[in-house]
Amino acid sequence: MTELDLIDRKIMAELMRDATLPVAQIADRVGLSQTPCWKRIQKLDAAGVIERRVALADPQKLGVGLVVFVLIEAADHSPEWRQRLCSAIETCPEVMEVWRVAGQLDYLLRIAVPDMAAFDLLYSRLTEAVPIRKLTSHMALERLSFTTAYPVDTVTR
Repeated sequence: MTELDLIDRKIMAELMRDATLPVAQIADRVGLSQTPCWKRIQKLDAAGVIERRVALADPQKLGVGLVVFVLIEAADHSPEWRQRLCSAIETCPEVMEVWRVAGQLDYLLRIAVPDMAAFDLLYSRLTEAVPIRKLTSHMALERLSFTTAYPVDTVTR
């Protein structure tokens, strides 16, 4: 798929806000008739622009309301160390996101657990599985803003 035009971006903005919207409603919001809108959504899906459609849940209501951001400084920067980290993380469903970052530290993890005891167990599993030079944990106190929707309908090219 070539670069997204403004209509594709508007479609994606609507889908990222609510993937359960009927095609007719999306079409109306982006200024298309239903069939061309549906065809564009199919193309976006086939091109991998739409990775998947999911339901967003309230972590508190699921019992995993403690969010911890963990910063890791690697013990070394070899491919083997990185693979060990990735393998360890694959066994930890509490790890919601992993980012390799530039700066003083090497990796940023977002973790969701029920409580401090659960985080302590995860911490132990992770540090036993992989040698880590430095690990810093930051407990989230309050989520002030959150979205999974990228600002694609405001991007101009």
